[in-house]
Amino acid sequence: MKITVITGSPHKDGTSALLTEKFIKGAKEAGNDVFRFDAAFEDIKPCLGCGHCRVNSSACVYNDSMNKLNEKLIPADMVVFVTPLYYFGMSAQIKAVIDRFYANNCKLMESNKKAILMATAYDSNTGTMQSLEEHYKRIVHYLKWENAGVLLATGCGTRGDIEGTDYPNQAYKMGKNII
Repeated sequence: MKITVITGSPHKDGTSALLTEKFIKGAKEAGNDVFRFDAAFEDIKPCLGCGHCRVNSSACVYNDSMNKLNEKLIPADMVVFVTPLYYFGMSAQIKAVIDRFYANNCKLMESNKKAILMATAYDSNTGTMQSLEEHYKRIVHYLKWENAGVLLATGCGTRGDIEGTDYPNQAYKMGKNII
């Protein structure tokens, strides 16, 4: 299976990076082809909502790192979103990428993809991840993709916090179980 993992954290060794690493390790061990796209370290411009891509049936007006991502995103069988929780939602870095899906909506909607959400949060209060999870479900529903799983790691403000939990192992198993 072709898997595209899109991360949204600006921390290379943070909590969501650990989930990403463990997921990819499991997925590769299961024989999957994995492409990792770290949005925070790429040149991604925000969608202008100009409609150029739709009106002219052409590429986005921007020539940035989305071109590299689209080469892997469009043919992918699965897309994995990994983000830290920022004010009850995904990070701006990953949100900018998702907003830019607009230029390829038709291709993405017709692709029968599966999707996974993995997220980390410092807070562990009830409802901490509710808005993020609902947003993810709306995106998946809109794109006509299948939700293949959600891993919400709460109470993980630091790398040390998450390392002391079973969340990294759960991420590994999610990847390992993809066939």
